[in-house]
Amino acid sequence: MLLLDASIWLAAKDADDPYFESALGLIRDPRVPVSALDLTLYEAANVVGGRWRQPDAAKDLCRTIIARCQDRLVPVGSGLIDLAIDAADEHGLTAYDAAYVAAAQSNGWTLVSTDVADLVSKGLAVPPDYPLDG
Repeated sequence: MLLLDASIWLAAKDADDPYFESALGLIRDPRVPVSALDLTLYEAANVVGGRWRQPDAAKDLCRTIIARCQDRLVPVGSGLIDLAIDAADEHGLTAYDAAYVAAAQSNGWTLVSTDVADLVSKGLAVPPDYPLDG
């Protein structure tokens, strides 16, 4: 199972992003099982609706995330937040990034992210162009 963080969904919406093609490929390939955190919806809505000023596109992206992940949209509950706080402390991450790390690690999933500085470089995630088998 691949856990796609918000950066993947955002890269797939931005043709100028260097990971555009690989991110879009992961999202569009129905053979690749993917999941996301409920947090991802808020992060995507914040960037697309707020920063990019495209509220209709933000709604569309959130619907896409829900439809693509279906029952694999992971809620951030008390157990996950405890793990996220520990991961944030251990790896020097924001609580947002640490939530993805904690969810991936606790479920044995592969975290996929375009966040090279904070996640990929630390071996906590792989980029979307990394050879993946799902």
